[in-house]
Parts: sequence; structure tokens; C-alpha cells
Amino acid sequence: MTTNDRKTDRSTKANSSGTRGSSPVLSVIDATGKVSRSRDPSLSKEELLKLYATIVRTRVMEERALNLQRQGRIGFYVPCSGQEASHIGTAAALRDEDWIFPAYRQAGIPLLRNVPMQQIIDEWYGNDGDICKGRQMPVHYSFRQARLVSISSPISTQLTQAVGAAMAARYLDEDSVVLSYCGDGGTSENDFHAALNFAGVYKAPVVFVCENNHWAISTPLECQTASETMAIKAEAYGFPGVRVDGNDILAVYQVAKEAIERARKGKGPTLIETLTYRMGPHSSSDDPTRYREANEVESWRQRDPLDLFRKYLKGKRLLTQAIDDEIHNAAREEVNEAVKQAEDKATPSVSSMFEDVYRDPTPQLLEQRDDLLSLGEASAGSEGFFPL
Repeated sequence: MTTNDRKTDRSTKANSSGTRGSSPVLSVIDATGKVSRSRDPSLSKEELLKLYATIVRTRVMEERALNLQRQGRIGFYVPCSGQEASHIGTAAALRDEDWIFPAYRQAGIPLLRNVPMQQIIDEWYGNDGDICKGRQMPVHYSFRQARLVSISSPISTQLTQAVGAAMAARYLDEDSVVLSYCGDGGTSENDFHAALNFAGVYKAPVVFVCENNHWAISTPLECQTASETMAIKAEAYGFPGVRVDGNDILAVYQVAKEAIERARKGKGPTLIETLTYRMGPHSSSDDPTRYREANEVESWRQRDPLDLFRKYLKGKRLLTQAIDDEIHNAAREEVNEAVKQAEDKATPSVSSMFEDVYRDPTPQLLEQRDDLLSLGEASAGSEGFFPL
């Protein structure tokens, strides 16, 4: 069988079943946008429209980000188009005091938690408005005010960190829960197993979300694990695993709310497997057409979480075309203005590299800073870096 034959064979399987495994998958919104009354989580109009606006803002922000990267105006981007309902729906079930340890494909969470768009886009540029002062890779956010812990590039390291934070919260008698994310590829990492085992033994107040988008860069799901599902892995560690349609934001919210409250009551962790799909590239450095068939992508595009949620809201008469247009136009204006301001800002100063290294700067650090600054900014590198 040739490479193209294997791609076509996999694409046919994906289109016929959509998911792997026979375990039940919770869904709330059907293909027409309707929901049975018994399954509707009964969110208010304000809550529903905020969720919808957050998906729109995330989608618009990411479209602009990829264009900026292609134009050479920012260096790198990791998109999440197609997966917005998965992370926005789970995070929406948290309280303000709860913590989040993300992977790198949850761009909507800072927006949901009211992080200003300007702070997000400043981080792409690494300018002097960037909270991290240009020290992180683009899209590796860290927002203390949103209780969003710094994204790490190593796969699944955030899971063990989340369990540690959850145990610390318990020792401090805090009534908080920690939510952490990984992709299907992340379940093959050592940290996934260490985190779930420790959390299961000690009933840590943590919820794990595996966003199963069916591809670990170019590695398909069937080459990633022999398990029937990702959710079933939780059983080995002594706590529940549940599967949910990750493109159905109401179903995702409902499952997350139950898991979060279970953790808050001291009953231990839950592993949520959200079945979703990455419609774009793995990152701005990736070309998914080399390993995915167009008909597979199109079959998932038919269940775009944004379109599905829009059908639901219009069916409930909560969203008119005028309101929809207003939300989209406001998002575009917000992003465009933030990009303009970001590009007008300078790069971080050379002296900023000595800030936030220690809470109390050491004498050696201060001496190094003074020695460098005695040379003047021009000699040290006026663009925020040292000349070779």
C-alpha cells in the first residue's frame, strides 16, 4: 500500500465513523441546532452570547495571526480553529478562583477570562508591552490575573504541574480546582501517566482534558495508542473517564461542570476526552495537506463548532443576523487596533533582562546589570539583543 493509499484509507474510515471506539459520546446540540429540554444546561442569554462572542473573537484573532506570520510580521503561531468549543466550554465551567494549566491550543481561554486583547497580541510581538518581556515563544501566554499558568512547549509537562498545584491548594485549604489540557499525542508522554496516577491515588482536585483532535502533528490517532479510547485510560488510575463531542459547546460545558464539582467536593479527578478536530495546520510551520486528505477535513468542517453554536442560538432566537454581524465587526476592529498598537511599541530594553530574575536581585546580578549598562544601550544592542 502506498502512502497515498494509506491516507485515503484512513480518510474513508474517519468520514464513516468520525471517532474511534464504541464508548458513548455525550452530545447536546444536534446537526440542526436543536436541543432537547432535558439536556439543555440552561445557561442565561448573557452567558450564551459571551461564549459565542469568545469563539468569534478567537477565530478572528487567529485568522489575523496566521496572516501576520505569513507576512513576516510575527514569527510563529499555533492555531486552534475547530477546537474552540472544547477549551472555551470546559473553562467556562470554572470559578474565578480556579487555576488553568493549558497546553498550547487554548487561545480562547484568556479572552474568556477577560485578558485584554492588547496583552495577548503584544505577546506575539514580544514588545515592551509584553508581560513576559519577549522571553517566551509567541503564543506561550502567562496571565496571573486570569490564573492561567505559563504554557510550556514540552508535551504534557503541564499535567504534573497541575496536579502539584491542586495538591498545594488542598494543603492551603483553598476551595479551588485545577483544570489542565493535553492533546491525544500528549497521552503517550511519561508526564501524562505520572500525573494521572498521582492524582488518582491522592484524589487531587484536578480535571484533565484530552483534546482528541485525531492528529499529533502528522501522527494519526490509530498510530498513537492501542486503547479503544483516550477516556478509558482513566480507569487504570481509579477515576472516571468520559467522552464528549468536543465541537458541541453545551455538551462540553455540561461534562466539565460535573467533573469540576466532583473534584471540588473531594471526590477526585476526571479525565474528559473531547472529540474534536484541528481544521488548520499544527502550527504556522506545518503543511497538513502532506498527511491529511481534503475530504477528511471537509467532513469535520461540516461540524464547525462556531456554525453549530450559531444554529442553536438562532433557533432559540437569541442571535439575529444583526447581532452576529455586530459581534464579528467588533472582533475585527478590536484585533486590528491591538495589532496597530503592538507594532508601534518598541522592543524590550536591554535592562529588562535583569528584571524578574529573582524577587530580590542578588549583588552579582546587579553588578552584571551595571557593567552592561555602563556600555550604553547602543553597545549592548539597541534592538533588545546582543550583537555577535
